[in-house]
Amino acid sequence: MIAENRYQMILEVLMRQKTVTVQQLAQLLDISESTIRRDLIALDSQGRLKRVHGGATLLENQFYSNEPDMTTKEGLFIKEKKQIGSYAASLIKADDLVYIDAGTTTLQLVQAIDGEALKAVYVTNGLAHTRLLARKGCTVYVPAGRIRERTEAIVGGATMNSLRRFNFSLAFMGTNGISLERGFTTPDIEEGEMKAAAIASARQTWFLADESKFDKIYASGICDIGRGAIITNRLPDEKYREFTVVKETGPL
Repeated sequence: MIAENRYQMILEVLMRQKTVTVQQLAQLLDISESTIRRDLIALDSQGRLKRVHGGATLLENQFYSNEPDMTTKEGLFIKEKKQIGSYAASLIKADDLVYIDAGTTTLQLVQAIDGEALKAVYVTNGLAHTRLLARKGCTVYVPAGRIRERTEAIVGGATMNSLRRFNFSLAFMGTNGISLERGFTTPDIEEGEMKAAAIASARQTWFLADESKFDKIYASGICDIGRGAIITNRLPDEKYREFTVVKETGPL
């Protein structure tokens, strides 16, 4: 297992438990304690967790700059993302013009589209999303722009100009971080600008985010917390409900 995959698994455990011991991680991940200790040292030096004697704790409102690739993200919170995507798909009506952002959780939304939602018109900047929508027989438009290899998203000035010409009834967005202080954030500046352009063209915006996205801040802002509602599998802190609508899909 490559180091970044281990790091993501360790952080996922921390998101659930807030604190964890070396022994617990070794048992949960089936990795030697010496490897876990080295990983905790690396993650602490990167500012992604706080190493303590015998284990680690999660930093709240933590600033992140790195971003896993699509393959890595597809292996995280799989069941939760499917549940979020299924609920999001249930909101789509036949007469909607829908924007779907690139990302692994929004891809689960595309997987779940069925019935009357197949008659809606879609615009997406996700390559995998485009292929799947086309296979389902949906009417799908793709904005102009360049491909960002790491996220398989279409981005750039041409993309933003394309999106400004639409009037979406619904926009389903991905995000890397959610915080009360900085709202919705993402690592890449171009993706942040593109997401903001899509939201500005939408009547109603939903952010699809599993529980690991909360209390995290990335380099590029998308919009304030009150600008979009949230669909998540579990809300870690009820304080978010004071600032926006949150729909929990509930336990698996």
